[in-house]
Amino acid sequence: MTALVLSLTGAALILAGLAWVPKAGSTLEIVISGVMLACLVAVGLLLLAGNGVEGWRERWWDVLLLLSGGLAVTGGGPLTTSVLSLVDRGNTRAQSTQKAGEVLRGGALIGSLERAAIFASLVSGWPEGIAVVLAIKGLARYPELRSPDQPASVTPQAVAERFIIGTFTSVLWAVTCAGFLLSH
Repeated sequence: MTALVLSLTGAALILAGLAWVPKAGSTLEIVISGVMLACLVAVGLLLLAGNGVEGWRERWWDVLLLLSGGLAVTGGGPLTTSVLSLVDRGNTRAQSTQKAGEVLRGGALIGSLERAAIFASLVSGWPEGIAVVLAIKGLARYPELRSPDQPASVTPQAVAERFIIGTFTSVLWAVTCAGFLLSH
């Protein structure tokens, strides 16, 4: 079972890297993100069916740590843009969360750092770190969320929606990736 868990996690990490190649929000990115998510669900089911990582040799646990950490950071970006694309279906251009990305610049880098910090805080046994990360992000983004100087091509609601959906998706992804390591 250890080999299967590591293989599926490795495959998900490869898919995460590939998901950065297509245009953000494209159908191909959504499909790759879906398959990546399916790999993660399969890993979770395998760990639930067994005893989690209890009884694993330390070196295999370390490999899972590296793979799932890389997956937490890398896979969250394409998954988040895929979720935002699915949310945008049927919205007008001014309501588009993709268009709101022009106001919230640097989201991919900030999201990667956010996921890395959340993953590290959970794996190190400090879950309070999630609150610290979210507080810092909220305070840092507050001026952009409340700025009256937003372009007319996007609504303030779309900017807030992008922030909330993006943050929740990103955090849930990092927590899920960290959860595999904590499955005893």
